[in-house]
Amino acid sequence: MKNYNKILLQLLAAFVLLMLSAGQSFAQDSTEEAPVIKKVKPVKNTFGSVFIMDNQSVMVPIKGTLEMAIQHRFGTVDNGKKDLYGIFAPSNIRIGLSYAPLKKLLVGAGVTKERMQVDMFAKYALLEQTPGIMPVSATYFGNVVIDARDKSNFRNSVDRFSYFNQLIIARKITDEFSVQVAPSFSWFNNVEAYVDSKGNIREKMHNYHFAVSVAGRYKISEKSAITAGYDQPLTQHPTDNPHPNICLGFETTTSSHAFQVFAGNYYGIVPQSNNMFNQNDYTVGQFVIGFNITHLWNF
Repeated sequence: MKNYNKILLQLLAAFVLLMLSAGQSFAQDSTEEAPVIKKVKPVKNTFGSVFIMDNQSVMVPIKGTLEMAIQHRFGTVDNGKKDLYGIFAPSNIRIGLSYAPLKKLLVGAGVTKERMQVDMFAKYALLEQTPGIMPVSATYFGNVVIDARDKSNFRNSVDRFSYFNQLIIARKITDEFSVQVAPSFSWFNNVEAYVDSKGNIREKMHNYHFAVSVAGRYKISEKSAITAGYDQPLTQHPTDNPHPNICLGFETTTSSHAFQVFAGNYYGIVPQSNNMFNQNDYTVGQFVIGFNITHLWNF
């Protein structure tokens, strides 16, 4: 009987040890075979800068980024050697500063030589292109601009104000090629009347203007890219309809700055002024050479 109990205890102990070792092996196998779920990250660097020539790009810098921007436009090239293809003609320039206080949000302000326009803007990333989840990125851009010229140019203070709203939709198609489309709405509280050669006051334009822009970027090296864009007015005004803008440029970037040089039809820099008042006609060679320089600091 004692031998029987001893054998039974040995068998029970062996069974317990077997279960424990099997359980441990099962746990190890389960850990090894369990699928590892990796978090899918949004696509990065759809474009190389917050600008793509004459327009905003879909990009919003990371939180804590301070950015300085210098944007310059020479005169039209159609005067040839008289003003060295517009380089010595009257130029337009904007100096701006922006900061990203929150994730996906950029706010800033700037001053433009033309009409002494002071702009304040906000830019917010609504959607981020994410593989298998979101096919495109989308960003809202909006500003308010104050025409700071002498008060003799205005009847009322509110006549100084204009506004711009734009939805930018973009997709990074390959590592080298990105494209975006951006419908926009411009509004001027006051639209100047025009006087013709006979001294007659012509009919005013509308206060509002709809337009759409398309832009693309193709990387030719790790830090360089070719850019192209087209801006199409949509609103038909009673007079002085603006001309479309076509532009082609070259861009080089580093982790802290971007430099873009290009040729296009827009002389203005403030977007609503470009969209509503552009009278440079690319069909007769009225192109403008321009450049954008941005520098970033991260805090």
